[in-house]
Amino acid sequence: MTLNKMMIIGNLGADPELRYTPSGKAVTNLRVAVNDRSRGADGEWVEETMWIGVEVWEQAAERLAEQLRKGNKIYAEGQLRAREYEARDGQKRTALELRFARVVNLERRPRDEDGGTGGGGAYDDAPPQVRPRGADQPQRSSAPGAEMDVDDIPF
Repeated sequence: MTLNKMMIIGNLGADPELRYTPSGKAVTNLRVAVNDRSRGADGEWVEETMWIGVEVWEQAAERLAEQLRKGNKIYAEGQLRAREYEARDGQKRTALELRFARVVNLERRPRDEDGGTGGGGAYDDAPPQVRPRGADQPQRSSAPGAEMDVDDIPF
């Protein structure tokens, strides 16, 4: 038995890129910045940013492209894939990507085009929307789309 699943929380580094395959399926690509802060050898704090591509398909792809904007904090989970490519300088590089991802917008109030609030939260069959600790909790349900507490996230 094998398992290939990765979960990240990070900020969008650019607006979502929506495109369509020749067969008409929607695919949205997100660039997510995941920050890590640790002490270096000299004892000073060092912050590193890892960029991870996230790929979402079909109806969820179209909704994400409409709802998310650069800077939004998201939770994403999907299959980890390392993709090799040739950079502009001719060197081979490797990019980490989440494929077939499920995405949750962690912004308190998702913004629409006019800067107002729109519907939001989970997209497609995404994991339940995360609620801040201490917020009123609805009745627990095992149904898809049930909400969970931040403490329920396994990291």
